[in-house]
Amino acid sequence: MSMIERFGINAAGRDFAVGDIHGHFTKLQTALDAVHFAPTVDRLFSVGDLVDRGPESDQVDIWLAKPWFHAVRGNHEQMAVEAIRFDPRGRMRQLHVENGGTWLYGRSSTEIQSFVDLLADLPLVLEVVTPEGLIGIVHADCAYLSWKDFTWALENAGPAEVAHLAASAQWSRTRINDENYEGVSDVRAVIVGHTPTRQPAVLGNVYHIDTGAWLPDGRGHFTLLNLATLQAHPPINPKLSWDWEE
Repeated sequence: MSMIERFGINAAGRDFAVGDIHGHFTKLQTALDAVHFAPTVDRLFSVGDLVDRGPESDQVDIWLAKPWFHAVRGNHEQMAVEAIRFDPRGRMRQLHVENGGTWLYGRSSTEIQSFVDLLADLPLVLEVVTPEGLIGIVHADCAYLSWKDFTWALENAGPAEVAHLAASAQWSRTRINDENYEGVSDVRAVIVGHTPTRQPAVLGNVYHIDTGAWLPDGRGHFTLLNLATLQAHPPINPKLSWDWEE
């Protein structure tokens, strides 16, 4: 598993980012159809949390095999990995089950291991070069003020600092809870998910795009963000707030 996976400019088609999927791949395909996604030339980048909560988590292997689909490792992938590899009958497994991970545990040991190996191999960070500049993708947040410092530390710092950065990247809600508009330097935009919002929340140059397509009450939808233009589909409505309050 590499910490960072890097992608060059897509000269043939479009690049999109999508928020948390949580086992709703059929609904995701409907969203892709709505923007006329072309698998032969377009690419899709996921902010992670591909599995749990939804009915199609077991399709994650099918989607990760698609050459145009790329994802970071979210906290739900991390829970599965830690539960099976390090805490098979303990607190992490209980936490995972409580947060939608039941789909994994009724399978054979071979199937479970196959899924976990696949999820463990996902990078923590994606970088995508666009004609307008570099885009960074991480599940929850970038803990540093500088993207260059963040990525350098992930690949070069000591184990304790890397573990701290990884935990923040997968679990932190500090930026959005504090409504911190400071942003991250040395990158055009940072795309994250993790915290469901009514519509994308843009805090400085950090785009929160988990718009709750997986929520059981039907309030949410998938947001697809064009990485070249930073335009959202469906469009952001300036008259609406990004939280769930009416």
